[in-house]
Amino acid sequence: MGILAWSTVFRVVMNDMNRDDLADFLRRSRGRLRPSDVGLPEGPRRRTPGLRREEVAQLSGMSSDYYMRIEQARSPQPSVQMLAALARALRLSDDERDHLYLLAGHHPPAARPAGEAIPPGVRHLLEQLRDTPVQVVSDLGYLLAQNEKAKVLFDPVCKVDGEGPNVVWAWFINPRLREPYTAEEWRHCSHHQVADLRAAVARRGGDAASTDLVRRLRARSDEFAELWALHEVAVYRNYRIRMRHPTTGTLEFDVETLLTPASDQRLRIFTTPQAVPDAEKFPGACDAGLLSSRS
Repeated sequence: MGILAWSTVFRVVMNDMNRDDLADFLRRSRGRLRPSDVGLPEGPRRRTPGLRREEVAQLSGMSSDYYMRIEQARSPQPSVQMLAALARALRLSDDERDHLYLLAGHHPPAARPAGEAIPPGVRHLLEQLRDTPVQVVSDLGYLLAQNEKAKVLFDPVCKVDGEGPNVVWAWFINPRLREPYTAEEWRHCSHHQVADLRAAVARRGGDAASTDLVRRLRARSDEFAELWALHEVAVYRNYRIRMRHPTTGTLEFDVETLLTPASDQRLRIFTTPQAVPDAEKFPGACDAGLLSSRS
């Protein structure tokens, strides 16, 4: 790459960095801390509150000159490793840390995973929405919670082969799910399932849970293995599903997918313009058939 091309790349990177706001944020963040907050002695002749620049540099493992240039809005772009050290040194909260990364022109680290713990507010919502199916699903497809209306409609679709309630596993391992669909419909849904899982694995950085699920799916399903090799990526957000019922016909649901603050959980709300029949009229979704449309 020539000198001109490299200078263009350098300008693009630097343009993403908000030097003035970054400098101001760092100054104010260190001004809110006392030496005792970070395990340093107060020392004599401290005229202003907060940490000194030299103390922040010491705590974060960088030179005092480099840190001074950051606070004076005349430094090159700090690395993510340097930003992580600054966040620790200044005792930043997760929100403040993310703000620091964005001001420096970097993507913030991934949010802390919630795992299977459902936030109280989400559980309250599940209890209050009695007439609307609502689910909480992990980014890997595990069903974490659902209200009674969703349980009647969708519960059987996730229970397959001792795996536990996982939508992706059921889709590729349970042959009963194929029966209501044409080959084209099934192929479309399968691509969508794999592309969504691929995005989740990348967000997680290939952690043990995601790599183990993918490994087992590839071992059990040739179809999954072939689609995984295509490296398609797409995230489920707003889409439409159809449920084929032997007596009431086809029911359509618009699905609104809301991410919780922890990116490994999703709240799915199912709405329809038509009234949902009484619960006792519904078989399980596994018997009725569940189909993602091309919305």
